[in-house]
Amino acid sequence: MTDLLPPGDPELSRWFRRFRYSVFRLETLQTYAGSGEDDGIAAFGRGDPEPPPDPAEDEWAAMLRAHRDAGRIQQRVHVVTEPVSDYLAYELTWEYGPHAAAGEDIRIIPVTTGWPADVPSKDFWLFDSATLFDMHYHTGGHWLGSEAVTDPARIVAACFARDAALYHSIPWRAYLAEHPELERRLIPTWR
Repeated sequence: MTDLLPPGDPELSRWFRRFRYSVFRLETLQTYAGSGEDDGIAAFGRGDPEPPPDPAEDEWAAMLRAHRDAGRIQQRVHVVTEPVSDYLAYELTWEYGPHAAAGEDIRIIPVTTGWPADVPSKDFWLFDSATLFDMHYHTGGHWLGSEAVTDPARIVAACFARDAALYHSIPWRAYLAEHPELERRLIPTWR
């Protein structure tokens, strides 16, 4: 069994302060659970007009703005199978809205027929094209932890996967424009 850094381990978190020029996230699951989003998901499901206050979310957005202002790139590609799950409707609007407004480049690969062959179905974080953390999840999207990868071949493969994901993706805004039922759920300050 691979040694995993448990959720909340500071090693992964430190890389968000330590990277020099880029960080990339590939997301492939259609539902994530156990990450402290329960209140926001419940509010979204009720049709509340905006998410409840979340200091952790405010801290993340502040970090994204600092990266943007310093010229560092933070990118994310989410492979989205359609029709979107209830969780993804929440994430595509209430989670991604403030992140994009703070400077994260978010992109979507919409999948209606087949998964792109050159994009893996495994989540990861890639820092400065050299430091890789594979993300491990249990059934239902519960995060088990992250694996610090040191194998150069796997790191190079992640760089190729990043490039392929960016190639196949469309900007988050363009995706929402094609899905007005999602775009309507954006808070006006995120538009």
